[in-house]
Amino acid sequence: MAVVSPGKTQSISQKPKALAIAGVLPDFRNMGVMLRIILLVNLLAILTVVVHSRTADDIVPAMVAWAGWLELPLFVVILLLYLGQPVLARLSPGRFWLAVGLLGLLVSLFAHPPLGAPSGVALWRWLGWSVLATVAAMGYFDYRGRLYSPALTEARLHALTARIRPHFLFNSMNAVLGVIREDPRRAEQALEELADMFRVLMKEHKELVPLDSEIALCERYLDLERLRLGERLVVVWDLSCKPAQALVPPLLLQPLLENAVYHGIEPSAQPGDIAVRVARRSNEVLIEVSNPIVDTPRAQKGNHIAQANIRERLSLFFDLEADMRIDRSGGRYSVRIRLPYRRLKP
Repeated sequence: MAVVSPGKTQSISQKPKALAIAGVLPDFRNMGVMLRIILLVNLLAILTVVVHSRTADDIVPAMVAWAGWLELPLFVVILLLYLGQPVLARLSPGRFWLAVGLLGLLVSLFAHPPLGAPSGVALWRWLGWSVLATVAAMGYFDYRGRLYSPALTEARLHALTARIRPHFLFNSMNAVLGVIREDPRRAEQALEELADMFRVLMKEHKELVPLDSEIALCERYLDLERLRLGERLVVVWDLSCKPAQALVPPLLLQPLLENAVYHGIEPSAQPGDIAVRVARRSNEVLIEVSNPIVDTPRAQKGNHIAQANIRERLSLFFDLEADMRIDRSGGRYSVRIRLPYRRLKP
């Protein structure tokens, strides 16, 4: 399918140019960004050694020498970028990259030779290589920022969130249908709760949301599930160490609780408990959802889809600073999420 205009034909699968204009500037306080800088600069150093080595026997000693010359100035640059991130974040993209480039050049200048830069190499060669490494790193992050521009990231977040909504709707409607004849008032109340929930779900999910709102959404969801499961569903909340004003990705907890209900409570005729723990540890938020492991096989397996969904959204919001781990021990299935502590701005 194509869109036809006078003299132009454009496929809808092509990325519009407007989406690639404004990029996302790197956050130098993000662990993933710092790790990428270290890897990129060291890979450039390895390539330089390989190109300039005359024999294979010269490569290893040259790499050791370059490591001694390079790592301390590189550490100083990363430290200064970390400290200067609040100031850099207020600059326009052009000034941002100019400031980063000047910082790299100045550190390289003062690193020859006091910080261990190669004293046998001419200053202009050392500065030239440093400028090349700085430009390569800046080019990489600029390209990556344009690739994950706000418009593209927002589109991916909407697509990921949309995968959850139909699943949630079907389960909730089944819960209401289960009591509509026996208790019409409760069914009416449940439909009102469902409508309130979908007002939340239909909002634009491009930003982090308050943790309290996410917990309130989950409580409504669990109220609806109790219509079907009754006393079989027991939920134990541990919120005594919950961080105040914490922000989390939208629809983070609800899919985990839905999986816990589907795989840990529904297949068993006996009551089962879902344990939910939210706590803060230093500058991190820890979330854990666990349910009993039931041997009864299920016709559908939705765990992997929901978990892959959550992993990708954690990556979009926090890069390498967040992770999710699965543990099967002691007869329970546990999902543990670790993410940076972000607060509501006053």
